[in-house]
Amino acid sequence: MSEELDQLEDAYGDMGPVEWIVIAWPGGVPPAEGKVAEMIVTAQELGIIRVLDFAVIAKDSEGNVDGIELSTLGEDHHLSEFDGAASGMLDDDDLVEAARSLDPDTAAAVIVWENRWAAPIAKAIREQGGLLVDRGVVPIQGILAALEALEAAEAAS
Repeated sequence: MSEELDQLEDAYGDMGPVEWIVIAWPGGVPPAEGKVAEMIVTAQELGIIRVLDFAVIAKDSEGNVDGIELSTLGEDHHLSEFDGAASGMLDDDDLVEAARSLDPDTAAAVIVWENRWAAPIAKAIREQGGLLVDRGVVPIQGILAALEALEAAEAAS
């Protein structure tokens, strides 16, 4: 067992935290043009993230969910850059779970990436016997709503 743990440490010891995101677009198909892929590629080229898995799904008006092969979107589609990005961490059950949060007639990209910028911090935590036991993300919509509520409260007083 110790040898297996050593091999895992060698393979993943320098790895940063891994997270997933779901980006949704109304209309059932991701838009052909846009900056999403460009920004993700730039972040990857800068070493900020490393894309591990990239999948596109669509939920129709009746709630049925299908995967969309990136190759079927065409070479010029801005998401085609990620065709073939599959580490195996993202599976069909994950896509079904992601689809639950989608409205009908919506397409979504489900992305798993490693936060390379945090790899040295994560490694130091592991080396000192620490464990990352929880983390969360505050959606920008929540931040904006809180700021609007604060502004309204200040205006009312």
